[in-house]
Amino acid sequence: MDPIILAVIKKKFKFKDIKEVLQLAFPAMIENILQVLLGIVDTFFISKLGTEAIVGVGATNILMNLYIAFFTAVGVGTTAVVARNIGTKNIKKASHATQQSILMAVGIGFLTGFITLVFARQILEILGLEERVIEYTLPYFLVVAVPSAFLALMLVLSSALRGAGDTRTPMKVTLIVNVINVILDYVLIFGIVDFEGLGILGAGIATTASRLIGVLLILIFLNRKSSLLNISIKFPWTFDKILIKKISLIGYPAALERLVMRVGQLVYSAMIIKIGTDAYAAHNIAGSIESLSYMPGYGFAIAASTLVGQNLGAKRPDRSEYLGLLSNWLGTIFMVCVGIIFFIFARPLGLLFTRDEVVLKQVILVLRIIALVQPFLCITLVITAALQGAGDTRFPMYSTFIGIWGIRVIGVYILGFVFNMGLVGVWIAVASDLILRGVFLMFRYKRGKWKEIDIDINAKN
Repeated sequence: MDPIILAVIKKKFKFKDIKEVLQLAFPAMIENILQVLLGIVDTFFISKLGTEAIVGVGATNILMNLYIAFFTAVGVGTTAVVARNIGTKNIKKASHATQQSILMAVGIGFLTGFITLVFARQILEILGLEERVIEYTLPYFLVVAVPSAFLALMLVLSSALRGAGDTRTPMKVTLIVNVINVILDYVLIFGIVDFEGLGILGAGIATTASRLIGVLLILIFLNRKSSLLNISIKFPWTFDKILIKKISLIGYPAALERLVMRVGQLVYSAMIIKIGTDAYAAHNIAGSIESLSYMPGYGFAIAASTLVGQNLGAKRPDRSEYLGLLSNWLGTIFMVCVGIIFFIFARPLGLLFTRDEVVLKQVILVLRIIALVQPFLCITLVITAALQGAGDTRFPMYSTFIGIWGIRVIGVYILGFVFNMGLVGVWIAVASDLILRGVFLMFRYKRGKWKEIDIDINAKN
């Protein structure tokens, strides 16, 4: 067995390797925390406007998550291609790939924006919103979704930087954007001095304006001579059909994976509603608390994706495998610590959200189930990202499809309704999905077929 892989099994990690992973993971973790905090502040401000505002923003977020699935496709493809070329020290190709990804992001962003502009009302009606809520939500939805090219660019540009090994710039930009968004939110929603405020429309304008500022900040950084990815903002740019096809082929399974997951979540969420109001409330509370464990997971996932891609580009496949596994081990340590907190402090955490004993008891049980599967949740996040960084995006898509639809949705029905286990049955099904998916993903990773994937941007396949 290769000595590098043997080192992982024996857990004899070198300090410099741990440091390399942490230098990428920590800024990404902080960025994710900032995004969560922004969501909390946004929700707090919007809640002051009333129930219709909460429903309207929630509906918009559901739809934007569907758009994000397509933007993610470009982002995943960009990270893989940029990282591989950074690994070969071909900065020119990495920069060219970033330029083509920008063109793709703008194209997809304008397409989703145009569809929103033409069919906004019909899209909201599909969600089953009441007419008065649609009228209230429509301006916000248009202001946020029509200029979705800004969101697409933010995601893709950040993906390019991460592929180049720079997770600090996206973190810094996210911090600036979040501060701007909070300030604009308060001023535009509630008003200041003689300005009365615009309510929910103001929240939409604040969101779009902050995204535009974020895009400009990243473009300014990329146009600096000191930037590893030196992207000239001078036009015209030419389309590279071969490269665009390559990025798309790598990325589209990631988009399908995201869509499969989102639709599946909607289906089994509808089932949980039928179990009862208390169960649905407990499910949402537990899910909100569970999201805390995703923060370290996403950070180490980004580190794994970047390091695997770069070392494959440097023709060091064994080191790619080693660093991917190291990222997973470190992520597991962090997430197990979070799991211990969930298990021990389940009741105090639940009390932060509800005083209803019926709901609280269910929250406690669910949090303790979540605590036990943290290592497998880590694998689904980190090893999936490692495979995607190598360009192996189809297997994670297949595993997600089988896991969400073959285990979660069917399991929720069987355990929740047939065996009448309620919300505990639902989360046993979720845990079963995470365990089996984690095992299959790790098996795929250890087999190492992803090392043979050719994503040379000059290749014709």
